[in-house]
Amino acid sequence: MPKKITIKVEVRNEKGRIKAMKIASGRPGVNSVAMEGDGRDQLVVTGEGVDSVKLTNLLRKKLGHATIVSVKYVKKKWCMEGKDDDDESSLEHFRYYCSPYPPTPHYQQVVYDPQPHNSCSIL
Repeated sequence: MPKKITIKVEVRNEKGRIKAMKIASGRPGVNSVAMEGDGRDQLVVTGEGVDSVKLTNLLRKKLGHATIVSVKYVKKKWCMEGKDDDDESSLEHFRYYCSPYPPTPHYQQVVYDPQPHNSCSIL
């Protein structure tokens, strides 16, 4: 499910904003990047599988101070077209269970010599 991550970054000029957007857009799973807020100091990243903590730490390394404001799950628009809300609740989730193969049995055979040789083999 896609996430909408809002990160507050301290940028002073347009060059810093562009750098923040380039860093965020280079991460795997990012679909869109935008700057929002009063002073355009909030970076909004939308995508699936985006790690918000790693992204924030990377922005801190490259730009300075960065904090996570919010992380929200959003619904896909194209997925919900033509469907009612009732249909979503009727979905069934299947859980598949595969058991591992049973272990191979270990066989042991004990062999007894009926007439042991008492003679020394060295002589």
